[in-house]
Amino acid sequence: MKKLFIRYAFLLMFSVLLGSFAGSAQNIHFSQYYNAPMLINPANTGLMPEYDFRLGLNYRNQWEIIPVPYNTFSGFADCKVGGNKENSNNNWLGVGLAYFYDIAGSGNLTLSEFQFSSAYHLQTSQHTMFSLGLSGMMASTTVNYDLLTFDQQWDGQTFNTQFPNGEKGGVQQAGFYSVAAGFNFAWFPTESVYFKLGGGVSNLNKPVVTFYGSKNTLDMRETGNLDMFFHLTPMFTLNPSVYFTTQSGAMELTAGSLVRTNLSGPYQPVVTQLILGGFMRAGDAAIGVIGFQYANVQFVANYDLTISNLAPYNDGYGALEFSLIYQGVYGKNKDRTRKMLGCPRFM
Repeated sequence: MKKLFIRYAFLLMFSVLLGSFAGSAQNIHFSQYYNAPMLINPANTGLMPEYDFRLGLNYRNQWEIIPVPYNTFSGFADCKVGGNKENSNNNWLGVGLAYFYDIAGSGNLTLSEFQFSSAYHLQTSQHTMFSLGLSGMMASTTVNYDLLTFDQQWDGQTFNTQFPNGEKGGVQQAGFYSVAAGFNFAWFPTESVYFKLGGGVSNLNKPVVTFYGSKNTLDMRETGNLDMFFHLTPMFTLNPSVYFTTQSGAMELTAGSLVRTNLSGPYQPVVTQLILGGFMRAGDAAIGVIGFQYANVQFVANYDLTISNLAPYNDGYGALEFSLIYQGVYGKNKDRTRKMLGCPRFM
């Protein structure tokens, strides 16, 4: 069974890497990519060794200073099936649901996505784990043409919305579905060190998205992510990471680190952490992060300071973003011992 899994794993890895040579507009994204796990890679579904389930919310308000800002929201839930049980191996299945919503522009261009994800996590040795994930997504995009103006409505001095626009009228809708796949490889040589390398490709089926009946395909979007944890002392954990994505020739590269300070003292049953961090999105924004975790609840906020050529026009204001995540375990005994097989703990 393990040999068969590894064979398919390498086939999927090959298809993901091959997809990176394929190249639409910016998709839904968050600066807190590390708190939107299923968005960047379906192999992250249910990948939480110390917990059984996870509930999360994300909200991003971008370019508030311009007339029509961008607003993005997501809600997700995922859980484990199997694993962490006595007299069993440490492999498990993860399943999850997610909803993403984005609205932007004068025409209220919206994108709504419902995603179902699953992943299987296989502990290949005492210090390594491999994950494969798949997801299917149903999406709908709308635009309100009555809120837009066109060159035919120019009367010589202003745009007159009483003139016909020569385009469709009212709210137009287009629906499509998309398929994504991804993998993760995790290495944890000690209980204080953890590395995770992942990659994914969305829009594998290259769906057609159009309001006019034309063949406008949504190109594949490739992502890569490197996550690292270093448990420096019982009080401090360093969590550097790198995220890369590309689609239709457009690219995004974000790198930085979070630092977690244990305010409750080492080895306490209830953890209280202060989270601080800084990231840089290449050629676009500097990102400051602050957050707080109490027990199973984590709240993180970030501010994006624009450093691109857009900075003089938006006074440097990029985006404000929030995430709220709750993680828990099944059953009434919340303090039961978790079977980790060498996976590190950072509490």
